[in-house]
Amino acid sequence: MDKPAHFAIVGGGTAGWIAAFIIQDEARRRGLNIRLSVVESSRIPTVGVGEATTAAFRVLLKHFGIDEFEFFRKTDASFKLGIRHEDWRRKGFTYYGPIDDPHQVVAPPPGAPSDYLNVYAVAAGRPVQDMHLFQPLLEQKKAPYALKPDGSLIALGPFHHAFHFDQALVGKFFASKSQGVEKVDAMVAGIERDGETGDIGALVLDDNSRLEGDFFIDATGFRKQIIVKALEAPWVSYAHELPVNRALPFWVDVKPGEELANYTRAWAQSAGWMWQIPTRTRYGCGYVYSDKFSTPEQAKEEVERVLGHEIEVRGDIRFQIGRLEKAWIGNCVAVGLSSSFLEPLESTSIHGTIVQMMLFAQRYMDAPGKMNQDKRDDYNARVGRQVDDFRTFVNTHYVTERDDTPFWREVRANRIHPETRARLARWQQEMPRHEHFPSYLGGLPHIETQLHYPVLSGLGLLDRELARREMERDPKLRRFAQETFEGLVREYRAAANQALGHAEFLRIVQEMA
Repeated sequence: MDKPAHFAIVGGGTAGWIAAFIIQDEARRRGLNIRLSVVESSRIPTVGVGEATTAAFRVLLKHFGIDEFEFFRKTDASFKLGIRHEDWRRKGFTYYGPIDDPHQVVAPPPGAPSDYLNVYAVAAGRPVQDMHLFQPLLEQKKAPYALKPDGSLIALGPFHHAFHFDQALVGKFFASKSQGVEKVDAMVAGIERDGETGDIGALVLDDNSRLEGDFFIDATGFRKQIIVKALEAPWVSYAHELPVNRALPFWVDVKPGEELANYTRAWAQSAGWMWQIPTRTRYGCGYVYSDKFSTPEQAKEEVERVLGHEIEVRGDIRFQIGRLEKAWIGNCVAVGLSSSFLEPLESTSIHGTIVQMMLFAQRYMDAPGKMNQDKRDDYNARVGRQVDDFRTFVNTHYVTERDDTPFWREVRANRIHPETRARLARWQQEMPRHEHFPSYLGGLPHIETQLHYPVLSGLGLLDRELARREMERDPKLRRFAQETFEGLVREYRAAANQALGHAEFLRIVQEMA
């Protein structure tokens, strides 16, 4: 039998272990003969500042048959049903971005255009969020589960939720679930390259030993140790249009008896915004800001003033916002923070890791000798476009009415990307539709209208008159949309009355152990 091809993942953590799971699973399904290693040093500490995901993470758990309740117990996870955006549009204004999509559960009339329920909501002057199951749950900090008479848990709807968790625990959880993956506890000191092809032949470990391999995945986070430091991959910066570049992380304890938020709180401040991510026992928090408009000392002072208490700062994170020009060079693919980083506003990091690794595994992965330049070019074009779409979506959040500080005045005047402006101009001529987002990720989840509508509606960027004109073209569809909208609002508010409180749900799940 041929010797198995050795795939080595450098760096564990959430990205490295998700990559290991996806690659191993796909290789098994397709009968590819591979050996898989994860090189992860127990000496590199992980900062557990709280991480949020998208619904793609739950799809991943289901795909691998991982018990979601066990995941809650082992990672201190909590629900994320959406984002609460405070003070973005203007100070004192709050809107939610629920992540469920009511279009999934309503069979449209024959010939109905996509997003007709969203268009109806805008035409009627109603927040699009009102027809979402997750909206009343977000407002009341409830779980998307109720108790049956026999005491067991029942889901309130078919929608995928997302999670908040301590990422240090998630890496360990995935590591504990992996079978047949070799774990190498070491730090990588360098690489050896083939003189002719430039491909990586081996990793040089910190004890001077060598780990030979055929294909390598760089999951070393911000260090980008293989793809940038060794292979000198060029970087595409988004620093101009995503204007924050520094974070001040800290924790806030959950008070006993306090109801736990089921949303990521994104709270706009004078030079950026503050995140608050609930896990079962504490809030992982941070102020993401522009150091052109605030110093670390001023940022800490502002947070303490806003929260009304002192904080213990847990680091000073500086980051480059952008992506690799090519995430796949030779026999190395970068994933996670090695590949791209956007500010954490819409939880694009883990989502990107899952989609990129599933795309790679399903469409491009093969025996190393069969993965040619055409495959690399195609993968790089698709992944580059994915991250550019993330950038444009996040940049859209900065199209606001705020002009009360130098930071917000600068953002309004100079930091809105041409693609953001072009999309918004298009959506003044026709309402956003699913077809405006071409599919190039093989059907894998992407940021499309289901996430855009709540943000565009919340920021006041949609034209009610335009929506009315579009709905008036088909009075029958308008009546159907009205009845459906009202029915969903009634049904989901009644369901929310049956829902468990978020903290109570987590307590029940902990006690199942």
